Formats: sequence, structure tokens, C-alpha cells
Amino acid sequence: MTDIPGPGTRPPADIAAQLARARTVLERHLSGAMQSLHLFGSAVAGGLKPHSDIDLLATVDAPLAEPLRRALMTDLLSVSAWPGSSATLRALEVTVLVQGDVLPWRYLPRRELQFGEWLREDLLRGVVEPAVPDHDLAILLTEVRQHSVCLMGVPADQLFAPVPRADFHRALLDTIAQWNGAQDWRGDERNVVLALARIWFTVVTGGIAPKDVAAAWALWRLPSDLQPVLVGARDAYLGLAPDDLADRAAEVAAWVGYVKAEISRVPTLFQRG
Repeated sequence: MTDIPGPGTRPPADIAAQLARARTVLERHLSGAMQSLHLFGSAVAGGLKPHSDIDLLATVDAPLAEPLRRALMTDLLSVSAWPGSSATLRALEVTVLVQGDVLPWRYLPRRELQFGEWLREDLLRGVVEPAVPDHDLAILLTEVRQHSVCLMGVPADQLFAPVPRADFHRALLDTIAQWNGAQDWRGDERNVVLALARIWFTVVTGGIAPKDVAAAWALWRLPSDLQPVLVGARDAYLGLAPDDLADRAAEVAAWVGYVKAEISRVPTLFQRG
């Protein structure tokens, strides 16, 4: 297991002001309904990188009415910015869950709401996604229980039940099943490459690691001709080099195919538990 800070770590000081503004928005719209708020992701596990999002999980006691959902999503735009576009704001990724949708746990869980910068243009046009089933919540909740800061309510490892290993692995398989051809990662090559490296790390080691740590682990398990794709994704993520993966379509496709095949050969991925 990688030595990564876990629950109880304080939020980084350089995002304190933005966290306060985001929390104000959430509390304004979810007053009386929000049961807990947790910070997770790079901010508490491995450190924020130049283009890292601020990941927040809010748990509420009941589904959100459509006007409230729309108002909250629109208001969050004012406290978030596209990665690298602002000197004072990072991109927010805010997930909202109804407590009764994940307690007791069942697969597929339902996601009440998710805000992210990739939705900005849709939100400005008035397009707001409804609540949807989301396999990724099995991964998200596992990560939150292991590495998060409780900003409101009780710590995540006390609030949420552990996700069964079989459901966690099922979610990993459902995730990689989304990436079958260039059309599935076009414009998002860096994130898909790094996400696959993290999944590969997880199914082999059982741990959850930051993107750059998983990339370092995966690098020396790759054939030499595929290593440059991962180096390029990692260095772009760390702000050390421009992101040129969109111009290397054949290399990225070969990388994705190789790593998906390696993941499929890990026997523990198919053990029930």
C-alpha cells in the first residue's frame, strides 16, 4: 500500500478561501438538507498539482427538486474555474449523494448531482443533468473512506459502509469498459491514460494512489515503446510539459489497449468478496 495521508489531514492552506466560498454556496442551497461534507482527492492524498480539481462530496437527506438543482449548479460556476485559467480559483468537482441511496449500499448506486468544469458550457445554456445511476460511486466512496477530510458532519469512514470488494472491482471493470476507441477519449487523453494507470495500480496492489504515484508504478511495467505516452500524460499533469497526447492518437490507442489487457489478466479482479 502506498503511504498516503488519510482522514484527519487538514485542507491545504492555499485553497482555504475557495473552500470557504464553495461551502457557502452549498450551505445556501442545501440549508437543512446537507448532512455532511468531505474533501477528498489530490487535496488530501498526494498533494494538489497545477491542474488538480478540488473534490468535494456532499451528502443530503433527500432528493433535490429540479429548480434547486439548477440554482446550485449555476451558483457553483462562480466559485470554480477551468484548470489553469484563474490565478485564484481551481476547478471544483462536487458530487452530491442522497444518504438513503448509498445506505444501505447497493449496486448500482444513484448519484444525485455532479458539478464539474466540463459541464460549464451546458450549464450556461441551461442544461442540467438529472440524478443518474453511477458505477463510479463505488470507487469514489472507497477513496473517500480511506483518504478524506471531514468539513461537516462525521468522518466518512464512520458515515459510509465499506463498499464490498466485488462491487469495487465491478466498478473498475465498468469504468474501463467505457474506453474502446479514440472517440471515447478524444480531448481527454491525459485523464484517461492516468485513470487507467491508477486502475492498474489498484487491481494489482489493492491500494489507491495519486495519479503521479500510479504512473511511476506503471511506467516500468510497460514495454519501452509505450512508456512515452505515460511519461507525457504524467508530465502534463504535473505541469512539466505541454499536453500533446491529442496529436499522438495511434500511440494512445496502443497504450490503452495494452493496459486494458494487462488489467484483464489480474486474477484478483474477478474474485468475489
